[in-house]
Amino acid sequence: MEDEEQRADAPGAKRWARPSRRSVLIAGATLLAGGLTAGTATGTLPIADVVDQVPGETPAAPPGSGVVKVERVWSQARNRAVDLVTLLPSDSPPDHLPVSLLLHGLHGRARAAAPTGTRAALAGQVSQRAVPAFGLVALDGGDNYWHQNKPGDDPMAMLLEELPVWLRQRHLAGVDGLPFACMGLSMGGFGALLYARRRAERRQRLSALALLAPALMTSWSDMSKRHAFHNPADWASMDPLLHPDATQGVPTGVWCGTEDPFIGGVRRFIAETHPAVAYTARGRHGDSFNRTVVPAVIGFLGKHVP
Repeated sequence: MEDEEQRADAPGAKRWARPSRRSVLIAGATLLAGGLTAGTATGTLPIADVVDQVPGETPAAPPGSGVVKVERVWSQARNRAVDLVTLLPSDSPPDHLPVSLLLHGLHGRARAAAPTGTRAALAGQVSQRAVPAFGLVALDGGDNYWHQNKPGDDPMAMLLEELPVWLRQRHLAGVDGLPFACMGLSMGGFGALLYARRRAERRQRLSALALLAPALMTSWSDMSKRHAFHNPADWASMDPLLHPDATQGVPTGVWCGTEDPFIGGVRRFIAETHPAVAYTARGRHGDSFNRTVVPAVIGFLGKHVP
């Protein structure tokens, strides 16, 4: 997981334009940075959905350490191509493998959403039968706290309307294509709570929520610096701290470092919602803390696999 200060559009980052409709899908196993395995696009997908596969850079991961597949798909809701990243516990998962959504933080992206050690923890706990088999799926959501702040860019609609279609096409997440849970980091924690609320409004309640240092701010002066909401009323309509009952009944775990700038909002959330897991320990914002709680987060999600 990238710290909030680390920009995804750093020098050398690739920029993607909207693709033309084409029938040729690049196939074959290619490799990603850190040993991530890129997936093969299948002919069952609509031509407009799959943009490209991601070229590889480093050797493959050791057997048994899990698999990550990266594809570029066209999001009508966001009006752009986005990365669709799936983390799987093995290279041959069963059809309709349950998946949890994974939401990245501010200035983040799907390819860097998972904290260090997530793939190994997932594969290890599943192979040891400590948890049932499940996967994780991440998408590029931009910097607007996972809602539509600018016309023509609606990441929440992408999650609610488009992701189930993409998951069904890949035989993931059951016949309805719905993630059973949501894991969110920083801004993604805010987004996870908003996503859970929207799912509940649709009577599609999540089975679990895992929040790592969720970006829960207690003042408009702090939130306004993110330029993600039009005004205080817009923010208040979505602020999880002002809607603590919106996710009532959803088993929730919260992990946050005591030196994290969001610890004040997290402590308020814990006091008001009494989550199933409320873990705080010395640590700052970012991967240095997140990586220490990954095994516990995977274990928590695993307890709620349908």
